[in-house]
Amino acid sequence: MPPYPLYPSAPNAEATSIHSTLLSQGIAPNSSQQRNEVIFAAPPVPKGTGQPGRRTDGAGRPADCKQINKPLTALVPVYKESAIAMGTTTAEHPTFWFYVPYSSPSAYGEFVLQDETDQTIYQINPIKLSLAPGIVRFSPPPTSAPLEFGKRYRWYFSIYCQKDHQIYASVEGDVQRKQVEPAFDTRLSNGTLQDQVVLYASNGIWYDALTISAELYRTNATNSSWANLLRSVGLETVASEPITDCCKPEK
Repeated sequence: MPPYPLYPSAPNAEATSIHSTLLSQGIAPNSSQQRNEVIFAAPPVPKGTGQPGRRTDGAGRPADCKQINKPLTALVPVYKESAIAMGTTTAEHPTFWFYVPYSSPSAYGEFVLQDETDQTIYQINPIKLSLAPGIVRFSPPPTSAPLEFGKRYRWYFSIYCQKDHQIYASVEGDVQRKQVEPAFDTRLSNGTLQDQVVLYASNGIWYDALTISAELYRTNATNSSWANLLRSVGLETVASEPITDCCKPEK
């Protein structure tokens, strides 16, 4: 059974084609699904080869950077056939999410967003991290250049364990802004936050679905949208991790 479509009488072609390009470790829907259950239906593999991404990092472990038994992880889908780590969004300035497993006061981060010509349109460095492992987020400010429709952008998130410019761990991938039909916006405005998560997820719009589900999770720990969404793209190992109030640039 295909995921719940945007238009019940006319299933979304991008959403229903997911089974031919299934994400690694994704979970297919079944006949017992409810309308409000979150199932992420990835769009087809983007045109063009693109660069493979890196959703997790398994680098060496310096003694000055304490880590639990999970790697640095970007919360983003990965296409099995191409190894592209990529999510779509409708936002001009989307929020990016990462699991940081380090608990060292000397660890800090760097986030970079580049356009198709490798020009940096947003950078935050150094980033003061939380002293406890958890999930962090970054949102380019409204003053930064907005994402343009149809263009692919590359993001990088790196961890340094000392301020010596030596990267300890890093992840990278792509984001693409998608334009939606007016009917989609109407359904969003008429729906609850839970409805919005389902609409975004069933139409392959990853970052918007994830950000709204995070808000539901933060305000109601029993809401299952967050865990279901992460599980649907093989990220169940970090689904129960806390979302931290982090991160800010160091002055």
